[in-house]
Amino acid sequence: MKLNAQKDPEKIIWDQMRSPSANPISGSQTRTLPKLMIWLILLVSVSYVVYTLKLVSTSRACNDEPFTTNRHLSAISHNNSLPLIQNHTSLAIHRRENHEPRQETGLQHIVFGIAASAKLWEQRQNYIKIWYKPQEMRGIVWLDDKVKNQGREDSNLPPIKISSDTSRFSYTNKQGHRSAIRISRIVSETLRLGLKNVRWFVMGDDDTVFIAENLVRILRKYDHNQYYYIGSLSESHLQNIYFSYGMAYGGGGFAVSYPLAKALDKMQDRCIQRYPGLYGSDDRMQACMAELGVPLTKEVGFHQYDVYGNLFGLLAAHPVTPLVSLHHLDVVEPIFPNATRVQALRWLTVPMKLDSAGLMQQSICYDKSKRWTVSVSWGFAVQIFRGVFSPREIEMPSRTFLNWYRKADYTAYAFNTRPVSRNPCQKPFVFYLSKVKFDSSLNTTVSEYSRHYVPHPACKWKMADPDKIETIVVHKKPDPHLWDRVSSSNFVYFVTSTIKLVFDKSRKSNMGALWLCLCM
Repeated sequence: MKLNAQKDPEKIIWDQMRSPSANPISGSQTRTLPKLMIWLILLVSVSYVVYTLKLVSTSRACNDEPFTTNRHLSAISHNNSLPLIQNHTSLAIHRRENHEPRQETGLQHIVFGIAASAKLWEQRQNYIKIWYKPQEMRGIVWLDDKVKNQGREDSNLPPIKISSDTSRFSYTNKQGHRSAIRISRIVSETLRLGLKNVRWFVMGDDDTVFIAENLVRILRKYDHNQYYYIGSLSESHLQNIYFSYGMAYGGGGFAVSYPLAKALDKMQDRCIQRYPGLYGSDDRMQACMAELGVPLTKEVGFHQYDVYGNLFGLLAAHPVTPLVSLHHLDVVEPIFPNATRVQALRWLTVPMKLDSAGLMQQSICYDKSKRWTVSVSWGFAVQIFRGVFSPREIEMPSRTFLNWYRKADYTAYAFNTRPVSRNPCQKPFVFYLSKVKFDSSLNTTVSEYSRHYVPHPACKWKMADPDKIETIVVHKKPDPHLWDRVSSSNFVYFVTSTIKLVFDKSRKSNMGALWLCLCM
């Protein structure tokens, strides 16, 4: 009973808080809290004003960076304990000390490093003579050994130098050749020559042909003061798997910005020592780029051409980008029939001089009355197909070539392809470039394409037969600023100019047809 009579202690406390005697305590707390809040706000405000005044009075000039990493980077570059992986986004990339004037990148800002072999030099130097312009370009040919008449250098070729000894580097790949180490150091060795006013180093092989004007168009899109590693992949899916989809293939050529070349030079020898088992020079370059944290910037105009056979299908459906390079020219057939490889490439330079921006760019037209599809690869070839093909199909390369791995079929390409013809009647009639000139009165290029006669199967389709056509004449206005207006992000090639196609039933007859064709 006593337990029932006793009150719960918590209930007693609660009753006291509710009693009138508790009100004075609550009132005093209520009056004290606003005063504390006011003093706290005043204290924070005064501290903020004092800190701001101190910061303004001790601020640095705008060009003085309080958190610069210059000293830190230079210390790291000479430290043998350099980490294997660096995040390039954490490194401040500065302009070179000698500030260059704001000038568009031109050929004078590019230095070519050409990897060559003494055994093949007599033959392959002819490829370099096709594209290299000694008065406008700078470059070095790096050989593995001395060649005949090296003292009497050809004025149409770049200077020749012998690569430094690489015997101290380990090479353990049983399928490759240790010359890969020598070639991988060409960018660094070219940098050490101390050439002035260099923005880009461009690497290529002695069997690579560059379209220099288009190379400049590509490099102008990028800031040469930043780290850039620009190139493209192999046409073989298996090649890209075995090596890397993030690697620029050296035969097709790649470009390295000047600041990146300097960073590469400081660490490349140590980097090479870490990868003795790699196969070639380009995968060693990519391994060092990975350590520097620089990814590959892909530009599909660089062509490795890891294929065999006829390049016609690839060239006639060139991607919508400037044609920059051609490689493996000793492996594939001549790009024009009835000519040697060198003769065919020299012939390609004729339209190249008139309109390098439009070289190989594909246009697709239709003749509704005849039910023909016409594909124009400007400066190279024209095709006429019986039937109506969608642009989606015509822009795919036809399989006139074979995979780099002879046992692989068309599924081993790194891009979509189509058969040459699904039906014998769909086999295209091909016309190759035979003449080209510039009409100054009309400001138009006039290119003539002649029929390439090969057997065509009999066709019973009830439609017009292109077999009687011998010549196609294409009128096209040159547009050197075409790619300045094309965004690399949307890759659109529609332009205001048109292509006029004139079909002659014979060389002596009048005009057979006139078509207007938008560039696709």
